[in-house]
Amino acid sequence: MNPDRKPTVTRVRPDKETTTKQKLAYFRGISGATAGATRLSMNLAVVPPGGFAEPHYHKDFEAAIYLLEGRVETRFGEGLKESVITEKGDFLFIPAGVPHQPFNLSQTEPAVAIVARNDPSEQENVVLYPATKEN
Repeated sequence: MNPDRKPTVTRVRPDKETTTKQKLAYFRGISGATAGATRLSMNLAVVPPGGFAEPHYHKDFEAAIYLLEGRVETRFGEGLKESVITEKGDFLFIPAGVPHQPFNLSQTEPAVAIVARNDPSEQENVVLYPATKEN
């Protein structure tokens, strides 16, 4: 944050969809770029019906997800061999450096989630994880 800038309350209204490295539709919320945040970010993510994100991990930061709509299978861990299913109203915690890949289990409805992380950057610390034949 600019040392000459006085801290203030900032409202952010996402005005356009962006696509992340992991190929998810994102609506940018709170971040260093949008609100001057220095330690966190929070965005809205949408996984289309039957869609999924590219396998990835977050270098040096944790992520917390709150599922607003839908049902998602998140494969995680080395080789993405473990799995957890979240539904509307569930929270999901992903530790720093853990590979993961969400899959929308509905073929007709999008999955919508709030994603918060202890990193104010948008995509700089997202690292794509090589897919394996087991995925």
